[in-house]
Amino acid sequence: MFKRVCSSIRYTLTFSSLLPFQIRSTWGHFISSRRTCSSVQMCSRISVSRIKAKRHQTSYQRPDFYRSELKINNILRRNEQTVNLPEFDGRGLSTVRKFESNQLPANTPNEDRRSVAACLQSKGMLFGVFDGHGGSACAQAVSERLLYYIAVAMMPKQSLEVLESGMQHGRPVPPILQWYKHRTDFNYEPASLYIDQLRIFWQELLDSDEHDEGMDPTTALTYAFKRLDADISLEAQAPFSNVLEKTAAIQTAFAGCTACVAHVGPDGIHVANAGDCRAVLGVQEADGSLSALPLSWDHNSDNEAEVERIRALHPPSERDTVVTDGRLLGVLMPLRAFGDVQFKWSLELQQSILASLKSGVDLDSVSLRHYTPPNYTSPPYLDATPEIIYHKLRPQDRFLILGTDGLWDELGNKEAVRIAGEHLNAIHLQAPITPSERQLNLGQMHELLVRRQARVSDAFDANTATHLIRYALGTGNYGELCQEKLTSMLTLPEDLARLYRDDITATVVHLNSSLARAQQT
Repeated sequence: MFKRVCSSIRYTLTFSSLLPFQIRSTWGHFISSRRTCSSVQMCSRISVSRIKAKRHQTSYQRPDFYRSELKINNILRRNEQTVNLPEFDGRGLSTVRKFESNQLPANTPNEDRRSVAACLQSKGMLFGVFDGHGGSACAQAVSERLLYYIAVAMMPKQSLEVLESGMQHGRPVPPILQWYKHRTDFNYEPASLYIDQLRIFWQELLDSDEHDEGMDPTTALTYAFKRLDADISLEAQAPFSNVLEKTAAIQTAFAGCTACVAHVGPDGIHVANAGDCRAVLGVQEADGSLSALPLSWDHNSDNEAEVERIRALHPPSERDTVVTDGRLLGVLMPLRAFGDVQFKWSLELQQSILASLKSGVDLDSVSLRHYTPPNYTSPPYLDATPEIIYHKLRPQDRFLILGTDGLWDELGNKEAVRIAGEHLNAIHLQAPITPSERQLNLGQMHELLVRRQARVSDAFDANTATHLIRYALGTGNYGELCQEKLTSMLTLPEDLARLYRDDITATVVHLNSSLARAQQT
């Protein structure tokens, strides 16, 4: 664990309003993730289908202490966050009424990250969920940096000139983002490297003849994703006098993460997705029911259009090897991602960069080992270009759910929207009374009803994201909450938890329907 700080007091003072820029503190395991496996591991790994089949069938015996509802609720609510936003943000009616978020780790440490911030130099809010693999290094860096890149890309040239003038003359720089962080989110000292790269980015925008008014959200999101991924790659190739800084840059580049970011503006929602995180909109229909409108598509082998897109980028001779066994080159599950330079760089570049580390660092000590994916003949095979979907806000649009794939492994789009909607409307499903229960006498039936009523009150959480996670892990055969199943999933030992579930991050954005209604009149 280490901290990277600004190289001078001037940087610290000047960027006090830009921060937090942070460095991740943990060395992620490069090969250990479920999302990647070496060619040797592929021969011996347990099939995904077998793991999923037994996911909810563990017979591990736990002491009664861990079965208490208080303990379960403490586990579920440890990382929850609820933020109510003012109706007016100083520039008009706010599009977002409030947001709720939560995280439940399965890996130790958690490889998921989340980010929320308001754009202070332009309108709108940014919400992001990030799913790391091969460790948390890349997800940490992207969660800290990507929202800055997006916000800067949308800023008009006049605002960028103010930033650059402040930097040149050592004056305080106007803040770009207002962050909403939870106390359990990873927070570290600022990195001068991150600051330098962001400044180079806005200097290039200032030199452009086409950036007077700033980029529209679609262009800004696309450009920011691609630019940050390129910076992560270049930083790993740059010379460093400090061995720890060089190791950190390489660690971030060789790890990876998927990302789903939503820009919620006055008129609509732009969702940028790269990988298998997901965004789903909850829509209230005319009859009062809720429907699910997907605002992103998963980039994995289940998406045939995505598989064909990748095949088209490589010679016909590689058609049968580019995606095999449901993975990119038989190794990586997501088909778009930040980092993962072992799927982007030439073999010569990879070997050169790793060789430069060997003289000063024990690769085993930082869990960084090089491997070559099979059939690696025409890189790059992977990129972080996002797929953008725009949705114009309407009065019937109630809430937006952003989640990492740990949530969507357990819930479908419709199911997640139903659960969130029932929570907001104070509705709770119970399993139907069984034939044997119908034979109970009056006293026994009363006890049954008391127990069912207790489950109703216990099942509701103040936080919608927490409620989603509770039902994702504890839903019974009839859509009801099964306390025994939930307890079983939450009290697995650390070394077993990852076999039965993934890290889960969920953010629920509650929309201001009155704003959309006013815009239609």
